[in-house]
Amino acid sequence: MVWAIGDIQGCFEAFKQLLFRIDFDPKRDKLWIAGDIVNRGPNSLKTLEYLYSIKESINLVLGNHDIALIAAYLGVKKSNSTIDPILSHKMADKWIKWLREQPFVVIDGKLGFIMSHAGIAPNFDLEDVLKWNGVLQEKLQSKNASKWLKSMMNKKQRKIKFSDDKEYFAFSSFIRMRYVFDKEILEFENKLEPSKGSYKESLKPWFEVKGRKNLPLKVIFGHWSTLGYFENQDVICLDSGCLWGAKLTAKRLDEVGIVQTNCKGI
Repeated sequence: MVWAIGDIQGCFEAFKQLLFRIDFDPKRDKLWIAGDIVNRGPNSLKTLEYLYSIKESINLVLGNHDIALIAAYLGVKKSNSTIDPILSHKMADKWIKWLREQPFVVIDGKLGFIMSHAGIAPNFDLEDVLKWNGVLQEKLQSKNASKWLKSMMNKKQRKIKFSDDKEYFAFSSFIRMRYVFDKEILEFENKLEPSKGSYKESLKPWFEVKGRKNLPLKVIFGHWSTLGYFENQDVICLDSGCLWGAKLTAKRLDEVGIVQTNCKGI
């Protein structure tokens, strides 16, 4: 069985309950994890420790909170109480090294899915996705990763245009994107659900923007708790707000199926 699970964010008990409900066996099954495995939730340490222990059975993409953990480890960003136990643990070096080796995008043509934490920029085709995933992975794994992350995380623009800063655009599209002004301009302030009247008319969810490049694969993403579980013919959002006391969602990829479990949140 192949299952995809949305943003866990340290909600370990809900995660384990969901794995029990889908009868997950790491010797038999595969998990796709849509990023944000740590931060804010009640037990980021156990979540990371468990995922590392079954790393051969998972496909993980990096989310903004995973990047924040790496940045804290590298001294680029301040830590907090939910990730302090990770950074002070004897396994911290191995865990962070492993996280830095994870991609921003996972693709499986046979299953018919592509996964990134926030989604795929509307102006990216598969060639662009592969190119920028490779660029960003190389930067994150380099000896200059701390300097590079600092430059990425210190940019506080309300919006970014592809032609103005292509690398930052790609980085942000994979881990931060929700709304866009058009297919080449991302907007970062609005987090509301895309219902009528909840955001400016000039904005569109990235997956609804006019002129979005067609992808031959269905896009799995998280990052958007106010959107919640959402699926159409092109995309699946798996961030169903576990951290905020809603649900954690598992979507079957090799067959039809969806399982959710209730969360206590923070």
